[in-house]
Amino acid sequence: MVPSVDRRSVIRLFSRLRTPDGQANPLPYYTELRRMGDIVPAPWGGHLVTSFGLCDHVLRNRSWLVPDSGWRARQGEATRWMASSSQEMASTLPGLNPPHHTRARRSMGSMFGRNSMEDIKNSVERNTEELLDRLAERLKDGEADFSSLVSEELPVLTIGEWLGLPTADYELLRSLTRDQVFAQELLPSASQLAKSDAATRNLREYFIALVRERRRAPGDDPISAWIRTWDELEPHQDAADEAVYRLALFVVLAALETTSNLLSTMVWLIAEHPRQRGWLRAYPEYIPGAVEEVLRYDSPTHVVSRIAGEDTTLAGVPVEKDQMVHLMVGAANHDPAHHADPGLFDVRRKATHLSFSGGIHYCLGAALARLEATTLLTGVLRRFPALRCGTPDWAPRVAFRRLMTLPVVES
Repeated sequence: MVPSVDRRSVIRLFSRLRTPDGQANPLPYYTELRRMGDIVPAPWGGHLVTSFGLCDHVLRNRSWLVPDSGWRARQGEATRWMASSSQEMASTLPGLNPPHHTRARRSMGSMFGRNSMEDIKNSVERNTEELLDRLAERLKDGEADFSSLVSEELPVLTIGEWLGLPTADYELLRSLTRDQVFAQELLPSASQLAKSDAATRNLREYFIALVRERRRAPGDDPISAWIRTWDELEPHQDAADEAVYRLALFVVLAALETTSNLLSTMVWLIAEHPRQRGWLRAYPEYIPGAVEEVLRYDSPTHVVSRIAGEDTTLAGVPVEKDQMVHLMVGAANHDPAHHADPGLFDVRRKATHLSFSGGIHYCLGAALARLEATTLLTGVLRRFPALRCGTPDWAPRVAFRRLMTLPVVES
């Protein structure tokens, strides 16, 4: 039976999530949402899933699908799902269901496997030290913005070097990915979708040109390797180039926004808990576990959407085929039925979380994000043991967190 929930109370809750108070600390609002039930009717249609167990079940169960291009087309021309940016996202890996997802995923090979990560690790360590050198210089004059100086730089340096992108293009790619992500938000406005559409067009032009350039002059880089792979899979060159473009677009979109937010959130949380910071400096072998607790406590992604592939029930609630459920990952990671004292940030916790999704859509870049976060936190603890943070500035989002500025000073 569908829980009886006041529609207006849910709308008010999501409105408050977008306020500065809601962005600074969404946890009280998630507690309020969980009190409404494990599965709550969404005022705009479909359902909100708040419990860890149910979210985990949906992510791992192959009968639940992602909103692919076919589903989006069935929603009608006047809906947000037919925006050009939304349609473009449906052609990338996170918007594909089997067998299309299986084919595209296999074509990428072991993208961030053990051998690849060994090569990338040296790059991450070198870039981290150089960025922290720059931070140290800026701190001599007083306050500095950790987000712009470090968190936004490390992911684009890492993925840019790996793909062999010109360094002069990094700022453009950062700017375009910030605007493009609106297409993936929970309830984007018309103006936000317009920004996303424009950014997506520019990203398409950029990566199509890049693929053509690598075809003319292939090298020892992932894009050139994907071209060789897709030339064997597709009889037509244009179709092969289109497939490679989608892979490159996906990798950059997935690597920049979420990782930069993870890095800033991590430094902010550690600085806000000086006793735990001191403990980590004494026992650095626990730094990887601290990164997992950051991911649990404030995931870069707070909402993941899935579609019922058939008529089903979820926790006794009927869900019709094609109906959407929004998995409130940010709330589920604080489910008291799964975590003891979930509102407590504790770097010694054996943290489990859904922040990298699950099932066949488990984040391909999870190992890379963990490497960047672990390397950066190790460097910050070693070089800036008394770093203090001012008040962060958050973007008014729900699904994708963005810490825009993080002022820091060195005590």
